[in-house]
Amino acid sequence: MVIGRGTDRSEQDRSAVAVIDRAEPETVEQRPTRAHWLRRARTDLVVAGSYLSLAVFVLAGLWSNTGSGYLSKSDQDQTLYEWFYAITAHNLTHSENPFSTQLQNYPDGINMMANTLMYGWGVPFTPITLLFGPTVTFVAALTFGLFGTAFAWYWVFSRELVSSKFAAAVGGAFCGFAPAMIAHTNGHANFVFLMLLPLIAVRVIKMARYAEDNVGSGPVWQPRAAVVLGLLVALQLTLGEEPLLIFALGFAGFALAYLRTLRAIAFTARAAAPSILLAALVTLTLTGFGLWWQFAGPQSYRFVGTGRVGNDIISLFQFSPESAGAMFSLGPDVAINPTEENTYFGWPLLLLMAVVVYRLWHERIVRAAAVVGVVFTALSMGIVMSFDGVLRFREGEYSMIPMPWLAFGWIPPLNGMIESRLAMVAIPAIAIGLVLCTQRVIDSVRTSGVTRRSVAWFGAMAFALLPLAPTMVPVTERPATPAFFAEGTVRQYISGGSLVIVPPPTSGDAIALRWQIDADFAFPLVGGYFVGPIGETRESGYGADPRSTATLLMLVRKTNIVPVIDDARRAQAMADLRYWGADVLVLPPSHNDDAMRRTVDGLLGMPGKQVDGVWVWDVRDLV
Repeated sequence: MVIGRGTDRSEQDRSAVAVIDRAEPETVEQRPTRAHWLRRARTDLVVAGSYLSLAVFVLAGLWSNTGSGYLSKSDQDQTLYEWFYAITAHNLTHSENPFSTQLQNYPDGINMMANTLMYGWGVPFTPITLLFGPTVTFVAALTFGLFGTAFAWYWVFSRELVSSKFAAAVGGAFCGFAPAMIAHTNGHANFVFLMLLPLIAVRVIKMARYAEDNVGSGPVWQPRAAVVLGLLVALQLTLGEEPLLIFALGFAGFALAYLRTLRAIAFTARAAAPSILLAALVTLTLTGFGLWWQFAGPQSYRFVGTGRVGNDIISLFQFSPESAGAMFSLGPDVAINPTEENTYFGWPLLLLMAVVVYRLWHERIVRAAAVVGVVFTALSMGIVMSFDGVLRFREGEYSMIPMPWLAFGWIPPLNGMIESRLAMVAIPAIAIGLVLCTQRVIDSVRTSGVTRRSVAWFGAMAFALLPLAPTMVPVTERPATPAFFAEGTVRQYISGGSLVIVPPPTSGDAIALRWQIDADFAFPLVGGYFVGPIGETRESGYGADPRSTATLLMLVRKTNIVPVIDDARRAQAMADLRYWGADVLVLPPSHNDDAMRRTVDGLLGMPGKQVDGVWVWDVRDLV
């Protein structure tokens, strides 16, 4: 979607990479004056300030309480990302291995390259993490992610697609604050920090255009542009691999839909291939070892899919609970969870986009955007159709209606994706339609004055977009860290071994990771919240491969029933404690803690004692 061409070259000798006209008529290029540059910069600053203010508003609840605030809908994800940022700062200041650690899942450890640590943010923000804590680094990542993504798309739209800054600002705001972006703000920093993706797209398109314009008998090399592209992709890999993969798939689909013919596709690919390959070499040089460690290093795993996690059809027409129009949303809540509301465009916007596509179908970029938006939305529905929160019924029985993802979801690495996120490809596709149609209406107003059609457009756009305006994400109070950890008492019970929380932390309850942070990583944890291998097949899973004693303690916590403790269970507990290299077991205050305390007393043959608000069993002499 590179803009600025006034002629459409024939497909017989050229592709169509650069045939989209800017909205303004062509004029002789003039050197911009200082006054023009200042006006342009002033507009950019106003837009940037507006985006930043909106991002701060969305996260105001957490900004106002970085000491103990917790995003209500993040489940365990805020704790996880805070741990990621804290362990990054810890490893840098203690010169420890940045690729693996035993501080979770002791003694097996975790492969940190195979988890979403976001080194591209955590490393430069290490001083902030050390001075103000990981919550500040976390909320800063979310805030800058919303603001930066919006402004990056605005920059691309205003420089490459349209002349109207207002039209570009509308598109940027939608890309940065769409319902899916706000949903991921509840805990998925890697899916909010997307500002590099539009810059990568523009860089690739400009390289393809230049290669086409200069293609001759030999290859076209663009070393400087290739190095920049390679650096951008490498940096994005340190911020989020899955968003990059989804973006690459969407961008490839857009290119295919835009170029249309095999001849045009082949011509563009041949012209740009040398520079693209050079960029790939730069990326691989910078990230190759980390990628190898991720896929082949210790505690690596293989993707096996995540089950049926597609979008429900009615979610396309609903309003997100995090939007101003939530009160008008009809039907049941069909989201996978509050952080995965990846559609929720609302029926007014879908109706408006149908009109936009119909009116601008003659423009190739609109056709390509529409095709990509529809295709990836269909893919995001998963392997079977779901409607109204359940599978479609037919004559009183479940009807498994297959969807397109059934043909692709088993292919590595696609089988490691959450397919509902593919709908995020539709966000910039919708923005392109909004931006171009707004530009056309503004051009009409400039030439013919205000008309009923222009008033109708702005009214319809307000009707479609205002219900999607984000609200402040809810924040609750985080439980206080027990004094046993916060005051450092735990150090008296660690002699080179591990600490076993009763029961060990999992992806469903990872608060112990915060206690580990508050104790300045004074101990390694058994269990944890991470992605790692499960079983002999090394298939991907969340958390540690549970041992018998951990499973028993989880069951006691759930049922509040003390099991019969026999010699076999005591022997198994000793074997598990030796495997874990346990120094101490700690039971924090929780529901059903009396049953768990009595169970541990029976397994160890010794009573626990209360120390600084927790029950403690020192097992160093036993193990």
